[in-house]
Amino acid sequence: MAELSFDVVVVGGGPGGSTFASILRKYSPHLSVGIFEREEFPRDHVGESQLPPISRILDEIGVWDKVEAANFPIKLGATYKWGKTKDLWDFEFYPSDKFQDEARPAKYEGQRRWTAFQVDRAHYDKILLDHAEELGATVHQPKRVVKVNRDGDRITGLDLAGGESVTAKWYIDASGHAGILRRSLGVEAKPSTLLQNVAFWDYWQNTEWAVSIGVGGTRVQVLSLGYGWIWFIPLGPTRTSVGLVIPAEYYKKSGKTPEELYNQALLDEPTVQKLITNAESEGKFATTKDWSFCADRVVGENWFLVGEACGFADPILAAGLTLTQVSAREAAISIIEIEKQSHSEEWVKGEYEARQLSRIKSHIRFAEYWYMANSQFKDLQDFTSEIAKDSNLDLSPQKAWQWLAQGGFVDPDGQLGIAGFGTEQIMKLGDFLQEVGSAPVVKTCNVFRLDLEGADWRPAARYGAGTISQGGAYYRGDRVLPLTGVLAELVKFLSATDNLPGLIDQIRAGIAQNNNDRGYINEIIGRIPHAIEALVADGWIKASFDDQYEMRDLPERVANILHWNKDN
Repeated sequence: MAELSFDVVVVGGGPGGSTFASILRKYSPHLSVGIFEREEFPRDHVGESQLPPISRILDEIGVWDKVEAANFPIKLGATYKWGKTKDLWDFEFYPSDKFQDEARPAKYEGQRRWTAFQVDRAHYDKILLDHAEELGATVHQPKRVVKVNRDGDRITGLDLAGGESVTAKWYIDASGHAGILRRSLGVEAKPSTLLQNVAFWDYWQNTEWAVSIGVGGTRVQVLSLGYGWIWFIPLGPTRTSVGLVIPAEYYKKSGKTPEELYNQALLDEPTVQKLITNAESEGKFATTKDWSFCADRVVGENWFLVGEACGFADPILAAGLTLTQVSAREAAISIIEIEKQSHSEEWVKGEYEARQLSRIKSHIRFAEYWYMANSQFKDLQDFTSEIAKDSNLDLSPQKAWQWLAQGGFVDPDGQLGIAGFGTEQIMKLGDFLQEVGSAPVVKTCNVFRLDLEGADWRPAARYGAGTISQGGAYYRGDRVLPLTGVLAELVKFLSATDNLPGLIDQIRAGIAQNNNDRGYINEIIGRIPHAIEALVADGWIKASFDDQYEMRDLPERVANILHWNKDN
């Protein structure tokens, strides 16, 4: 029996495995890494819609130019038929009316730093895997893991199809929903929600695009039916992914085949029907389970889970690939730092695990809200009511805001909001879904008292270019207040004053000290009202009104990224 050996073994050659290997080889080229993928690339795979954080990772690992050269459509956002009415509305990363015509392939700069891709996974995944190989990873495909050997929580080796075996110091489970290492280790990954859907999809040639923006720009379409929703995602000049998502229970009770339900949905959705009128199906109809779940733990003695091996949140938020590639990057940097003994191994693992579980759970919670706040699901009222009951959600505005806040509006990296939606955008969603929250506290209160009572100060991981630095954060229960970016500046201001006029004086002083820097004004000062909203919701600020202080407007960065659709 041939035996292979590496410093790190990765199970799965998709974007999680290839991103992990590329980060590891870029920053620690002395570490050997072997990737074992059960299929032969290229191969189709669902999950084509990205979010902007992926673009930063593609640039970091040096593969941006290759992905851009593939001429995938540029994703500026999404158009929804979802919520109170059948009227279409848009969520845009970058305003379509400001998107400038630009020759392709383009560099990762300017407006492209705020956009994403809609990728044909057959080509995208191969580009990333080939790139990891060019950086020095050893790729084995098709090569299936048939047995995971372990001693307690420690993996001792893998047996491969064909009689080979492989050993390593570290093992990475990037096998997606299959969770090959996770399952073998006995790590629980039960569905944490009633949000258990199934997806049916096919690929189409020569559809129309719902909208063309500049050179290669568009938005995905997310369109509700009475019993589910359809995605429409152009993947290239001629190829489009069209899928249907419905509750698993609805499918079981329908008595229809997946193909029958899919074909009926295409007839029931007039926009999609129009777009595919002159198109032809590729005949690659496929199905999968979209059951949201979260693993009990994602790191062990000598192993890490990345991507969907950690958990899965419903595709309505299009976050799957983003969560996968972000987690892969952080896992690679974690191993690099453990190998260098830069920090305590226990601390590095704990920071990684806390981030992954927090992200997955917050995405699941937000997805639950989206389903319960969609009045278009006329045939799914029992389904959405059961989710609300199981999640203890009251859709009255203030109750819904408090329910969403249970998972925290501040994450360990200092991002405000949930699943890429800032606090101000979550409130704005009330225009399209169900109302969330009441008037912003900065419009009704003028006293903002910092409340750190009972909080512990601990080091917090900051993931950089192949390194982890120790920032600082306050922790209280399951809430975190990381002192980074706008949060650090706001805490500094509120340590000096607790009233609105005093805060405005602090802001003016901060602008002067930073020489009227536009970046500081836009990224720090302009986000202070949103940071206050998040910290009030998370209990770090006690807001009130005192008539001895006048009400004044705080400077605010306003981005009209949520608006009614104007394409027609």
